[in-house]
Parts: sequence; structure tokens; C-alpha cells
Amino acid sequence: MKKRSAEKKRHVVAWVNKAEWDQVLEYLYSKDSALQRYALQRISAWKCRYANSCPVAVDCTADLVRCQVLDRSGQLDGDDLVLLYGAALVRFVNLITERQQGRTARPLRRLAGNLNIPEWVVDLRHDFTHRKLPNLKWCRKGCKVVLEWLQHEYWSRQLGGGPNEDWESQSDGEDEEIDLKRQDDELIARQREMEAYKNARELLISFEKEQYQTLNGLPKDKEKSSWPSPFADMSWLLGEIKQFALESSDLLIDVLLEDGFLIPTVEQLETLGCDTSAGASPSPTEPRLPQAFLRFWLPLLKILNSPTFVHLLLEKLFVELKLLTKEQNNHRSFYLSAWISEVIVCNSNKFEYHFETKGQKKARMKDRIFVNRMQLRWQQLLSACLDAPCISTPHLLQLILDDMEHPLPLETRQRLLQLCSIYTQTAHSEFDPSPEQKQQPIYTLESLHEKLQYSQHYSHSWRSRADSERSESSQEYKWADVQAEKAKLLRGSPWQVCVDKVLWKNYPLGKVPGQSDDPSCLMVENYSTMTLFDQPVEMESNATHSVPGVSAAVRTADGLLWNHSDVNKLKSGLQLF
Repeated sequence: MKKRSAEKKRHVVAWVNKAEWDQVLEYLYSKDSALQRYALQRISAWKCRYANSCPVAVDCTADLVRCQVLDRSGQLDGDDLVLLYGAALVRFVNLITERQQGRTARPLRRLAGNLNIPEWVVDLRHDFTHRKLPNLKWCRKGCKVVLEWLQHEYWSRQLGGGPNEDWESQSDGEDEEIDLKRQDDELIARQREMEAYKNARELLISFEKEQYQTLNGLPKDKEKSSWPSPFADMSWLLGEIKQFALESSDLLIDVLLEDGFLIPTVEQLETLGCDTSAGASPSPTEPRLPQAFLRFWLPLLKILNSPTFVHLLLEKLFVELKLLTKEQNNHRSFYLSAWISEVIVCNSNKFEYHFETKGQKKARMKDRIFVNRMQLRWQQLLSACLDAPCISTPHLLQLILDDMEHPLPLETRQRLLQLCSIYTQTAHSEFDPSPEQKQQPIYTLESLHEKLQYSQHYSHSWRSRADSERSESSQEYKWADVQAEKAKLLRGSPWQVCVDKVLWKNYPLGKVPGQSDDPSCLMVENYSTMTLFDQPVEMESNATHSVPGVSAAVRTADGLLWNHSDVNKLKSGLQLF
């Protein structure tokens, strides 16, 4: 039995020995046309010995090398060479991929890709067969690439034994079965995904219908923002949605973030009695959900308030916000930012909307999405926020920085907020000056202005500076109070406050009101002079030491340049003012 098994593994080859094989391989891939012709003659002899069972790779190699030999000979013109190369390349693609085909035809590109054949070679074959013939340059390039592929995939693998073409001896039935199974699995997965998507939309649409019916049942004199508790017959619907979220929370959130759900349409806002403009919030950079719209979705969000779902919702909100950086959509951007702000504010009791009345604040505390604080992945949320720049990013960034379990250093937070405000081109004055800035003396008008602003606002918490800015814009300080405050800050400084109301921006640096443009006006009217000999002894001694060049110039290596009489004449000509 072992002998028969060994006999089955033996291969009958057409070459005499390994030396002949090595010689033919070397000559085929040489640049000498004479050697290539000799290798082609040996392959012709092999074909006679093989009859009809010559390896496909050997046959294709011979065809392509023959094209190169005729190309170098100069016996054929360009059109003839294109046809010759085309026939060899078409035969190569067809023969190599033929054994990969199963009972059902499959695209050549896929079969060639499985064999690591470049796709553009298949396109070249397609052009030869169905379209305009390629130029000679592409034919030569295709021939070169295919010969390299044959050398790597066939010739180099035969040096250790007989012709074992692994790439053409695969099981056709097994390969086809695997491919069909994969296609069936992909089709089933797509069908399941489409069914789940359809179910999610149907559940959310049913929830909206129930809420609108509840809205229509309210008395006309009752505010729409005062939403009643959900009816008992909605409990089954909320239960279905919660079960769906447990199975596929990703898909449910994707549907929720479509227009018409958490991103309301204009018609939905009008039905709820909300302002349809995206900038309806008292502060455009701090988006706030309309109360009626928030209460519309509260029954659903309260049953989906698990930490995993909430964090996933925040991440997908930031992802959707990032997609709007290239495609501007102020309405969608506003509500995405508003939902992010709402969720983060619900997670902390530290934040308040400064523009709300006490009644609105009480109502908002009652209508929170969740009450207990959650442990969110703040570093991921911080990165997602910075990756989605918009007009609301500074506000959202500050909410995240203030609510982090392990907050960043104060200076890092300030710089992040400042860089974010610069990038988004939004005004943001919620930066505390550093201790170094607080202790710096006043040297310029800008430093005086900054210190004045700091003294006015530092008494408030740096988290509520936005409220200070709004109140400051509606108040005007009296001129005398401002001057007194400046004078107090400048106490002990070499600077003094000008009490006159002067528009200093109209005067260049170094010029004061009433000053003439003539430089002679800077000269003093009364002055006296004295010679260098008349100055006091202390000054003379100091002057002598202060001009070492004069005394050093009296004596050099060449002898005396000036005598004492010359030096006295120079001194007598100097006058001091």
C-alpha cells in the first residue's frame, strides 16, 4: 500500500533533469534574445513530450517571452505587436482563472484577486476583448508584470519538486461552496438588518403617534409644555422599545438621530407650539431644547437611561455633529448640541441655565432624563467633542471639563477652552487669569484693561461667567467710578490716569493732545552751559573713568599721538548743558 501511495505522488516531467529546468528558467528571464529563443525551443520539445498536458504556466510563459523576442527583433510594426501581446495576455487571464470557475460563472476580477493578479491586468484583457485596443506601452508593461507573477507563483515554487500548481489545483466544488455560503450569510445579515431597521422605525413612529394623540386630548387652555404622564396603554409600547434597545441599541440610536425623531422637523415643532428657528435659545452658543419637545420624548428616554445606552447616545451625537463640519446644517447642529448639553447637565447638579426663571428651573429638575449620576467615559467624550467643532463646542467642552471625575489641571482647561473659542471663532471670556498674570505689574493699557475686568468679575464663579457677561452688557458704569477704579489699581505705579476724556486712538504713540508736529517744540526754552573744566571734581573723576578711550589714545606702541596740550584743547571745546 505504501508503494502504491508513493507511485501516485510521482510526476512524469518533460525535462531531462533539474539542470535542464534551471537552464530553461534562467534563459527565459534573461535579456538576451538568443538565449530566450533557445529556451523557447526547449519548451517546444517539452510540449511534444507532454502532448496535451503541458502546465498552463509554462505555456503562458512561452507565449509572453515570444512576444518580447519578436518585439526586440524589430520585424513587426506597432499594431502587429499589440495584437500579439493581446493574444498572449488574454490567454493568460483565461487559462489561469479557468480552473477557478465553478458551476456558476463568477467575475474575473474576483478570481484574479484571489490569485493576487493585479486588477488592471484583467481590465487590460477586457479592453483587448471588448473595447479599443490599448497602446503598445501598456502591452509591454502588462507582459512584464505577468512574467514576474509567473516567475514568483510557478517557476520559483517548482525548484523543490515536480510541477505542483497550487493556485490552479484547488477544489472547484469546495471553493464554490465556500463562496456561495459567504454570499448567503451576507445576504441573510443584510435582510436581518433591514428588518430590524424597519421594526425600530415602526416602534418610534408608534410612540410619536401615541404622544400626538395625548397632545390632542389636552384642554386648549392648558400649556403644551405641561405634558401629562403617559397613558397605561403605552406601557406595552415602551416595553417593546426597551427590549429592542437591549438587543440592538446601536440601531435604535441611529434611527433616533434621524430627522423626524430626536431631530424635529419644522412641522413637528409647530405642532408642539415650539419656536421653529434654531436660534430660539436665549443663548445661541448654549443650545437648549424647547421644554415641550423635551417632555415629548421623556417617557421614552427615561426607560432607556442605562449608563451604556446614555454613553453610546452621547458618542453617536458627537459623531453626527462631526459629519456636519463639512455640510452645514444649523437646524440639525443645534438640536444635536442641545441633546448633548441636556444629557450632560442631567448627569450633574452643578449646572444651571442662567437665563431660566425659578419656575422653569423647578420644572426642569422634575423632568430630568435620569436622576442618579453615571460614570461616563469622559476621556472619550472629550476627544469626540474636540473632533466635532461647531459654534456650541466651547459650551459643550466646558460642561465636560467641569463634570469629569478626574478633572484636568486648571491651566489646561483654560487653554483648551481658549483654543476651542479661537478655532470656532466664538467669543468666550470664561478664562481665569493665572496667578502669574494676577501678580504682574501694570505696564500697558491692555494689562490695565485686563486687570480691571478681572477685578470686576473674579468675585463670581468662573463657571457662571456667561451670566456676568450678559448682565455687564446691559449695565453702564459711570465715568467717575471707572476712573476711580483705575486710579486705585494704579496706586504705587509710575503711571497716572488722564482725567480728561481723550480719544487716545486718534493719537500715535509718544504724542499727547496739543503737541505740535515741529520737533523743535521739544527743546527747553531756558538752559545754561559750562565747560568741562568747570564741572565738580567728583563729576570730573567720574568723567575721566567713563571715557577710557581718551586716556588710552594718548600713548600707544608707536609713541605719543597727543600731548597734554592737545588733550586740554579737546576738553576746553566740550560744553555741558
